[in-house]
Amino acid sequence: MNKIKVFISSVQSEFAVERKLLFDYLTTDELLGRFFDPFLFENLPAIQHSPSAVFIREVEHSDIYLGLFGTTYGIEDSEGSSPTEREFDHASMHHKTRLVFLSNHKPSERHPKEYALINKAEQFVVRRQFTSVSDLKSAVYASLIRYLEEKEYIRTGPFDATLNPSAQLDDLDQNKISEFIHLARAKRGFPLPVDSSPEIILTHLNLLEKGRVCNAAILLFGKQPQRFFISSEIKCAHFHGFDVVKPIPAYQVYKGDVFQLVNQAVDFVLSKIDVSVGTRDVSTQAPVTYELPPAAVTEAIVNAVAHRVYSSNGSVQVMLFKDRLEIWNPGNLPFGLNTAKLRKPHSSIPANPLIAEPMYLAGYIERLGTGTGDIIRLCKEKGLKEPDFIQEEEFKTILWRTLRLPEEVNGDDTRQATGQATGQATEGIRRIVLGVTGQMRSSDIQSALQLKHRESFRDYYLIPSMEEGLVEMTIPDNPNHPNQRYRLTTKGIALKKKLRNSKKKK
Repeated sequence: MNKIKVFISSVQSEFAVERKLLFDYLTTDELLGRFFDPFLFENLPAIQHSPSAVFIREVEHSDIYLGLFGTTYGIEDSEGSSPTEREFDHASMHHKTRLVFLSNHKPSERHPKEYALINKAEQFVVRRQFTSVSDLKSAVYASLIRYLEEKEYIRTGPFDATLNPSAQLDDLDQNKISEFIHLARAKRGFPLPVDSSPEIILTHLNLLEKGRVCNAAILLFGKQPQRFFISSEIKCAHFHGFDVVKPIPAYQVYKGDVFQLVNQAVDFVLSKIDVSVGTRDVSTQAPVTYELPPAAVTEAIVNAVAHRVYSSNGSVQVMLFKDRLEIWNPGNLPFGLNTAKLRKPHSSIPANPLIAEPMYLAGYIERLGTGTGDIIRLCKEKGLKEPDFIQEEEFKTILWRTLRLPEEVNGDDTRQATGQATGQATEGIRRIVLGVTGQMRSSDIQSALQLKHRESFRDYYLIPSMEEGLVEMTIPDNPNHPNQRYRLTTKGIALKKKLRNSKKKK
């Protein structure tokens, strides 16, 4: 099969980085690379013919015109037209498929003729707006997959971009979409206003087409994602030794949307590893330091959730051993990447870009393409052994812990004071006791401990501490009172003193 030729057009001086990125993306992506052959004028050798004539000929020989329109119109010829407009007009005359992507600028910021070109394009094509390089990649990916489906080159689209035959718009949680747009605006300057309708937001994210939602929308904002994708879950296990040995001391299976899955799994890990809580000498909030960098743990789990193969019956697994944290992802590295390249700067080739992009916008991914590099850097800054990345039947990320003596991890005083509380609850009690000062709201305590998932915080930290008589409510007769606060009991204060004295002796 001959590949589908894609002509990438823009004003030469405006989108050089974006053009090169799209060329690399279309040639290295495992799926798109099989079908598309992009043309980039920077790759042309020195020729005697007029560049404009060559470009027009390439447009004529291409199947798809892909235009990037921004603020600049370009150098005008004797008739007052830029090369970009000439190329678009030629593609229109020859009835080529035209995909137009607009930079996020106001009309007043664009050259008048560029604005007129955009208005002309809108009469013939559906154009999409992009605010960043990652946003552009996501939009181009979705458009090209739609093209392959419409031309019947493929009968089943990539998992995240495929329209779900069973789900309806009502299967999505509007509150989740609203929470997302507030977060995305705060984290990444998301361009849509907070009062935008769910339909507009989903369309902007390429998650909705003609009233039908794609699989990514369900995983991101679904009321019950596991009703459609039962394996979309994270299995978390904690082993006291170095190997998988039954019975498993602590085991949880987490469900929910992808944001909830990440939050719950990260909180599970943070509740198990060693932590030190400092004093409030410098700030009103006591500093909390974990033996593994929370940002590295989060990045590794986010990568597993965002890049996994969702058509697999396997689940993401997070396993904490005495010497390491292993995160298993049912899937393979994308075409063009290997474990060696992960240790160096590399382009972002997400397996599920329609899932990865909203996770980036919500701040769960710091910068697309830098995740593994950030994990390595964070662990090395902590003085830990450099993480390992292994591709076998599953993709594995391994974060190495610093081995400690048992009494250094949980503390004998905590075991003696908590009696029946063991495992995750015991560690949660220790952190609560060290973290509570004066009267605090539950949300403030959760924030001080750097925990995101409210249910995990209550189940493994707050409630066990209250059951052990170490923490109490200031308004016990009305647990849901808006002014409810929590404080240490006399027993809790005594335990806190013991824990701090024990830490000083060490």
